[in-house]
Amino acid sequence: MKTNLPQTDYTTMTSGFQLVMPLDCEVNIEKNAPVRLLNAVMERMDYSKLYAAYSRLGRIEYSPKILLKIMVYGYMRKQISSRALEACCRENLHFIYLLEGQRAPDHNTINRFRKKILTQEAGQDILCQLVVLLHERGLLSLEAAFIDGTKIEANANKYSFVWKKAAAKKTDKLLKRIHEELPAKLKEVGIRFYIPEKIAVRQLKKLRKRIYARIDADGIVLVSGKGKRKTPIQRLSEWIDQCLAKLKQYTKDIHICGNRNSFSKTDHDATFMHMKEDYMRNGQLKPGYNVNVATCSDFIIGSYISSDRNDVHTLIPFMEQLRKNYAGRNIGSVVVDSGYESEENYCWFEAHPETELYVKPSNHEMAKHRKYRTDISRRENMAYDAQADAYTCANGKLLQRTREKKTHTASGLEIATSVYECNECDGCPLKEKCIRACGSKKPLEERYKVIYVSKRFARQRQAMEAKISSPKGCLLRVNRSIQAEGNFAYVKQDLDFRRFLLRGNMKVAAEWLLFSLALNILHLHHKIQNRRLGSDLKIPSSFPAGL
Repeated sequence: MKTNLPQTDYTTMTSGFQLVMPLDCEVNIEKNAPVRLLNAVMERMDYSKLYAAYSRLGRIEYSPKILLKIMVYGYMRKQISSRALEACCRENLHFIYLLEGQRAPDHNTINRFRKKILTQEAGQDILCQLVVLLHERGLLSLEAAFIDGTKIEANANKYSFVWKKAAAKKTDKLLKRIHEELPAKLKEVGIRFYIPEKIAVRQLKKLRKRIYARIDADGIVLVSGKGKRKTPIQRLSEWIDQCLAKLKQYTKDIHICGNRNSFSKTDHDATFMHMKEDYMRNGQLKPGYNVNVATCSDFIIGSYISSDRNDVHTLIPFMEQLRKNYAGRNIGSVVVDSGYESEENYCWFEAHPETELYVKPSNHEMAKHRKYRTDISRRENMAYDAQADAYTCANGKLLQRTREKKTHTASGLEIATSVYECNECDGCPLKEKCIRACGSKKPLEERYKVIYVSKRFARQRQAMEAKISSPKGCLLRVNRSIQAEGNFAYVKQDLDFRRFLLRGNMKVAAEWLLFSLALNILHLHHKIQNRRLGSDLKIPSSFPAGL
């Protein structure tokens, strides 16, 4: 019986048309194509650190330089998955041009290179080489660096959250249950064991060892299944095993959290954060990373991936990384937004005067409103006597310095906070407006006015307010909004990238470095084509000439 099944060889179905291609396919690529610029720039890089990431055993099947070119160009063209890159290498002429005659790599080869070979150190080295190359050609200026951060979703389950406080509460609850129930269970089987108020894992293991020794000595047969009755000592051993497993899991969860308040089970380095892409509009927390980027002349010169939701703790390690990567090349000014302001960050830049800090104080916008200026409860609206070291409230009463509280940050910086108190608040008609609730359980009649002041931080903030209000400070703040936030807008909107592919801080950092290289090549291409080379700062028409 004949069938009409199609043949596996599709050449039998062709119409006889012969496809004719030139011997040199490069003629079909436009002269101003970005792929030509990418190839020319990447040929000037040193890939010694990238080759060092390979094992000395075996051989390198594909050139790391060619694989890196393919991946960077894929990120430029919104083709970032390994299977999409494999398809492009087989079908797209621009990718075939980058292969330099080699056969298309398999998606496993591409994925393995991105996950294991392209480490953060090798990626940072190539990015620094590109920045130095642009700087030496006069295409990039290190006079002003603009730093900003954004949150990008991690490749993790949205409902795989583990909260540090919940794990701590479960641990306390379990320890309390063990302390209450274990004495009766031990008395039932005739085992004497000292039980502290908070029993540790090693003590439970020691008790379990004694229970197993008793089972072996008495020749007790452990049973399981339907219709079998377990002995009291077997039930005790199983109960101890369950408590041990739970206690180990809670301890592990707290250890993974570290200084964070949460993590994801599918990506331990991801922290649950508020994202701007809130499609449900319910403020749902999602696992993600805090991506910090430094930009000079529209080019990305460095990036720092953090699991911390707050930007304030990322500035100092980011600056240390930039100083290490560009040793011998000083960054003149660093411009950040109000989310990076802290006394610790101020002190770091005071210790490194070669780099000038421009940061908008967190109360800069609020101080413009009339409600802020007329709020009598704020320290800024009180009169201060430097000689007496005292504040005067709106009712003419003195707030005198009573003590000094000293604390230390995570890096060891000592912060001295002066405490000012007023003892004449009884019967004050302005007491309700002057003293805020702040969650206190005391009634208003029993409370008095207390303010906490860090004199160093107040001095630093006052000096910064004058600096950012100068013409240069205003110009740098305008450019920070354009350059730093512009890169994030390009990545999220134009390249449609809102979620990482890889998991883990190191792999996510390597993936973002690919985006940094791709964005720099695209910026260079657009500047060359639009004749905008050498444009460092955008000066609005309303600004005075000469800036």
